[in-house]
Amino acid sequence: MSEAKPVHENIILAVILVAVLMAAIDSTIVLLAFPSIVTSLHSNLATIIWVILIYMLVSAVATTQFGKVGDIYGRARIFMAGLAVFTVSSFLCGIAPTDVSLIAFRILQGVGSAMISATSGAIIADTFERHRIGRAFGFTSMAYNIGAILGIVLGGIITTFIGWQYIFFINVPIGIVALVLGIKYISDKQTYAAKLDLSGMITLAVALSLLLYGGIGYSSSGATAVNIGAAISGLVLLILFYFMEKKSESPTIPFDMFNNKIFRNSIFAALLQGLGFLGVVFMLIMYLQGVRGLTPFYASLLLVPGYVVSGLVSPYMGRMSDRHGARIVATAGIALQILGVLVYFFLNTSSSLYIVILGSLITGIGGAMFWPANSSAIMAHAEQRRFGIASGLSRLFSTMGMMGSFIVVFVVASLSISRYQAFEIFAGTSAKLTGSIANAFVVGMHYSFVAMIAILAVAGIISLARGKENRANKM
Repeated sequence: MSEAKPVHENIILAVILVAVLMAAIDSTIVLLAFPSIVTSLHSNLATIIWVILIYMLVSAVATTQFGKVGDIYGRARIFMAGLAVFTVSSFLCGIAPTDVSLIAFRILQGVGSAMISATSGAIIADTFERHRIGRAFGFTSMAYNIGAILGIVLGGIITTFIGWQYIFFINVPIGIVALVLGIKYISDKQTYAAKLDLSGMITLAVALSLLLYGGIGYSSSGATAVNIGAAISGLVLLILFYFMEKKSESPTIPFDMFNNKIFRNSIFAALLQGLGFLGVVFMLIMYLQGVRGLTPFYASLLLVPGYVVSGLVSPYMGRMSDRHGARIVATAGIALQILGVLVYFFLNTSSSLYIVILGSLITGIGGAMFWPANSSAIMAHAEQRRFGIASGLSRLFSTMGMMGSFIVVFVVASLSISRYQAFEIFAGTSAKLTGSIANAFVVGMHYSFVAMIAILAVAGIISLARGKENRANKM
């Protein structure tokens, strides 16, 4: 790796940043367009929620195999194929005539996202020496935050003045640019022999789907026989998956990789950080729309300062993790996120909205510290032949956490407000809450924040316990 020219390294990093930017724009744009999609396609909340969830689920599970496919057939090749799939499926999402077709195209888009996510981290690890990859991951974190900002701003403008379909069309020119640059500048240095584990991937996908279905069903309609049955079936399949993987010659999740303490703790820190934070953002948007009466666009604009600061700070924090390891930097980032969530406890039905901005600034800095450091620790402590698998596992566990976070906050918040009303607020189909109902929602929101803080605290303990690193001589 050391013979690679810095200019060439920077071009490769730029291509990856464009791809990350595209994926980030898509994630926040879809969130803002959710109410418009519900109305435009004459659908219902329980169906349209899968426009978000199916994308996350497919992206998470498919990364485990696409990382391995990249190791076998070439990471650059799979990365470019992912860009092509993502770009084409984005266009198809924009022309989808029904809710079912939109969900189907989102599955395809999730496949493209998985191909990109599973290989981008591996390409960075292939390109940069291990004592320099923190800086590279810092820039990818910056690109994600810039993309999230663009998604928030463009999502509100496009949905309000043009139409929700164009939130998907915007990916097309970005995807074409990234694909052209990737073909020109990114090439595979070597491949590694491995076997795919399609049976394991399918078992994991079905298990997570059942758990997600049962969890979403419980959060919206309570403990019905169907929801409980789905959740139990998912757990049983997860146990079956574990024993299948222990006997597999080429498992979807190579559990021997978890023998490395730093790798293991970094993966589980990513899982719990996602579980303990994404739900906070969901609840804030619901609060700003349902209790304070803001439109999705203006509600999300209050979170922009946090994204801006996070984007600016991320490269510096990535370099810090290169010098000092991920342990202190990532753990301090989680501590700041806990502090930011504590700030949100000052929110009530008439509090200053500057509290939201302050909290988002603190949590934004915390995220800028955690993600570059933690991601670089995962890749720095994986074998080179398994870079693709490591990148896929990182995405799998973090996305599983984010999906679970969505369920946790709704279940906890439902202690004070009905589940369906909480869903209506998030979808933007509910009128502004007033009086005792608004107060009840705020109490439920605070309950959910307590749960999020508890989960983040565990993530911090695991992060701190990962041990010290020395990346200087690892390559």
